[in-house]
Amino acid sequence: QVQLVESGGDLVQPGGSLRLSCAASGTIFSINAMGYYRQAPKKERELVATITATSSTNYADSVKGRFTISRDNAKNTVYLQMNSLKPEDTAVYYCYARVHNEMGLINAWGQGTQVTVSS
Repeated sequence: QVQLVESGGDLVQPGGSLRLSCAASGTIFSINAMGYYRQAPKKERELVATITATSSTNYADSVKGRFTISRDNAKNTVYLQMNSLKPEDTAVYYCYARVHNEMGLINAWGQGTQVTVSS
């Protein structure tokens, strides 16, 4: 079993910053990609950012230049630094990890953390 535990969601004013964290635990041989997706009310889940084991990154166009994804491989943790937040960033943010364990390669998801950007 692999668990992803997220933290860092909050209510923040437009222009503010937040840092999300997501730690993976359980039986883990290695982790390939990690990342964040988000889902706003009445919208489909969308990719926010991903990072590979060698720290190559990919961002949605809507967050480029404002969000930064990073990871600590020793801690099996991924971080999402979000700056210059906008009301349209309001969503539930879900952590994702592509994990190699005794069952092979599996997709693991966090429970979600609410980010609300509002004055």
